[in-house]
Amino acid sequence: MVKDARPVLIQGGMGVGVSSWSLARAVSQAGQLGVVSGVGLDAMLARRLQDGDRDGNMRRAMEHFPAQGIAERVRKRYFRPTGRATGEPYKPLPKLSLNPPRDAQELTVLGNFVEVWLARDIDCGFTGINYLEKLQLATPFAALGAMLAGVDYVLMGAGVPRQIPQLLDAIAAGRPAGISVDVHGATVEHTVMVDPADLLGAELPLLRRPSLLAIVSSNMLALYLARDTAIRPEGFIIEGPLAGGHNAPPGGNRQLDDDSQPIYGPRDDADLGKIAALGLPFWLAGAYARPERLASALAAGATGIQVGTLFALSRESGITDRLRSQLFALLDGGGTPTVRTDALASPTGFPFKVVALADTLAERAVYENRERLCDLSYLRQPFLQTNGTVGYRCASEPVHMFVRKGGVAESTVGRVCLCNALISTVGLGQTRKDGYSEPPLVTLGADIESVKALYDRHPGGWSARDVIAWLGLEPGN
Repeated sequence: MVKDARPVLIQGGMGVGVSSWSLARAVSQAGQLGVVSGVGLDAMLARRLQDGDRDGNMRRAMEHFPAQGIAERVRKRYFRPTGRATGEPYKPLPKLSLNPPRDAQELTVLGNFVEVWLARDIDCGFTGINYLEKLQLATPFAALGAMLAGVDYVLMGAGVPRQIPQLLDAIAAGRPAGISVDVHGATVEHTVMVDPADLLGAELPLLRRPSLLAIVSSNMLALYLARDTAIRPEGFIIEGPLAGGHNAPPGGNRQLDDDSQPIYGPRDDADLGKIAALGLPFWLAGAYARPERLASALAAGATGIQVGTLFALSRESGITDRLRSQLFALLDGGGTPTVRTDALASPTGFPFKVVALADTLAERAVYENRERLCDLSYLRQPFLQTNGTVGYRCASEPVHMFVRKGGVAESTVGRVCLCNALISTVGLGQTRKDGYSEPPLVTLGADIESVKALYDRHPGGWSARDVIAWLGLEPGN
């Protein structure tokens, strides 16, 4: 477990590949906590290999994986030395489930290993990985892969990560480890398990347990997690509704404004005094990316802050140059990018920040012209079927399929396929056989004023080190 490591700044773990290994490494080398996104790393690895792995980084990291049989099977299946032909679709991936096939387990473990290993390569400080609690089917395998690469911190939000401390304990001990999975309609517990010894055999090395930082929005949730040693994290990230990506729903009677955005009020503000009284380190997130806001966080007893949006727009992030240029073009013209809190977009049911950009799924015409398809399936929900077995459905899949599986048609309205859209945002979107390419979707935090201020300083764009310097912190060597 990491002890006495207290970075002032945590770089947010954003999107699918937005918080890339290159971004996390740059932040870590500068003396702060660099974080990779832990979502969809099986697809990221498989698609980078199919595109030829031009810089060789995927294969270089794979050479350090302790079980070379797994690495070789993945390489043989996905690596194409000359890349894909123009318009050729990526290969479909094996899907995770309560009892996932061996190749799905191996690809998930290896994908997480590769991303963390690259982030830690070349004299780095501390490195973290960010997971969504909603992606329960992937979590045990993903965590094993990250721990095999020596990850220092696991960050988890979009749910209550009460099972993760014991999961990390078991994996570090090399024991079979699992978590219970939310199965809609079930009256008995269902679990998803990983067996490190079975997957890696004699090649399983000694593992170090990372520290867990729980991403929460309220002092009540922090208190719930802190009072029991079995579920207690090593610290908290207190994330407000101005943060990008998924947000916690507002408390009480949930209402929408005239723009169909959730209405947050004073009751949604965490009581920082009560959180400080818990005695665990905490960081504040959501519109804290300014020197004066960092100072106010420290004055409130926080260890520091988490920053996402400014890093998402840095040169080292995974967002494509085209999308970054679109956003900067708005600033060049004196405009301001519009960021909405969409109450419907995410099939998880959590509000989700969406940036209004042309030719993305935030544009109504693009959204309506997309044929609904669920092929990556990270956000699908297990449910109990009438025959007693477990099925899987997602509110973003084709409506007739969702309804046929017992879902309600109204639940599909406005839903976006975040899996395909977010991986398209980093240039790895699927191309279908008919030539159709999956459109992207950009998510940022609501604090665009900080973006404008940094852009005034760096009109040609900025690096991760520029963000750190903007916040008044001295980048390390």
